[in-house]
Amino acid sequence: MSQARLTGSRIRERRLALGQRQTDLAKEVGISPAYLNLIEHNRRRIGGKLVVDLARALGCEPAQLTDGAEDALVTALREAGARGAASTVGPAVDRPMPGSGPDRAKPVAEREPAEDFASRFPGWAALAVGQARQIAALERLVETLTDRLAHDPHLAASLHEVLSSVTAIRSAAAILSDPDIAPDWQARFLRNVREESRRLSESAEGLVAWLDTGTDFASTPLSPVDELGAFVTQSGYSFESLEAPGAGAREIDALVAADPAVAEAGAVDLARGMLERYLADARAMPAGAFRASHARAQQDGVTGAGDPARLAAAFGVGVDAVLRRMAALGGPAAGLVTCDGAGALMLRKPVEGFTPPRFGAGCTLWPLYRALTRPAQPIEALVEMPGRIPHLFRTYAIALPVPGTGFATPTVFEATMLIEPVEEAASRPLPLGTACRVCPRDACLARREPSILGADAG
Repeated sequence: MSQARLTGSRIRERRLALGQRQTDLAKEVGISPAYLNLIEHNRRRIGGKLVVDLARALGCEPAQLTDGAEDALVTALREAGARGAASTVGPAVDRPMPGSGPDRAKPVAEREPAEDFASRFPGWAALAVGQARQIAALERLVETLTDRLAHDPHLAASLHEVLSSVTAIRSAAAILSDPDIAPDWQARFLRNVREESRRLSESAEGLVAWLDTGTDFASTPLSPVDELGAFVTQSGYSFESLEAPGAGAREIDALVAADPAVAEAGAVDLARGMLERYLADARAMPAGAFRASHARAQQDGVTGAGDPARLAAAFGVGVDAVLRRMAALGGPAAGLVTCDGAGALMLRKPVEGFTPPRFGAGCTLWPLYRALTRPAQPIEALVEMPGRIPHLFRTYAIALPVPGTGFATPTVFEATMLIEPVEEAASRPLPLGTACRVCPRDACLARREPSILGADAG
């Protein structure tokens, strides 16, 4: 359903919520009730002055009638639908591809109603999204704890101690049951039972304390990378205390200590490494000098966004450092993603319209991954992300060796991508997606699994 077709539904929902009669509203804006009825049932297009008059009569902004729900809410609904479909229809090998079989209409039917639902009932949509996110987090917690139970060396050692103590106590008890045992041997085995019982008690208490994660889900740590992502998202990848000229290890320690969840998830080393890199970038490119140079580069740049490579040469740093600095000083309008050589996302700073997936892999066509195939070569690309209103972004990506690589060790690469929104496309953008499962682009050679959204409406 197009954006214009949804406007009538929003007008009707708003009028009914206010308890206003159709005839009264039509009279107030100077149209016939029959024409208003056609508008409310999406059978007539409206715009301009009539939208303004209806918004004024309904006590809302015109954008609320024409734009509806935020695109992020619609995207979140689609992701929730993707997770729900994946968890209810069984293994992927048993599922038919979209567009075939008796369930042909089911995956395709989810796309447009998501926009309609989010536009007409934003409160319920937000509730559904919140519940879906909590379910996803709980599933991830179960997966993490299952892996923890199966592979944790501390658990294996604790269970071994418990079993060893139980075996020793049973053996001593069997010997003590002999009525002909000598008194000195009896005393010796009683002492062994007492010592093993104490060891068993201590081992059991330690095991229970280790397994007891509490009932508060928010305080239960997930993986270190997840906690680092939450740490970055909460701060917006901006740390004022590290921007001061005299900032150092003390400020880093304070930032890490201020978030107990980082320590609980075992993400201290990851967070400290990220903050140390941030501090090094801030020292090499002070905020004031960098903003001034960036402004000059924007004026001189052909695309209007400046050239990160020129800034890197001016400050004597790597291009990846400039991309991180632009993301740190760019506020919410600048996104950043980094990944290792295997493509695993390590640092995520989302921007509206371009939200990297928290779980699983991203889109194969991202310039971030292309940079891994062309090490040390800067890549600039104009990209388009799907949505109710498509979003345009200019991306800068580069893959460079991780510092510390030597002749005797394999070269390890890390890719960095800066994401900046743009208003207009000077050339044809590259169509991308977030992840295959929630991407509506059907004619994509990089697709690795079917989408629940069906064919691309655009």
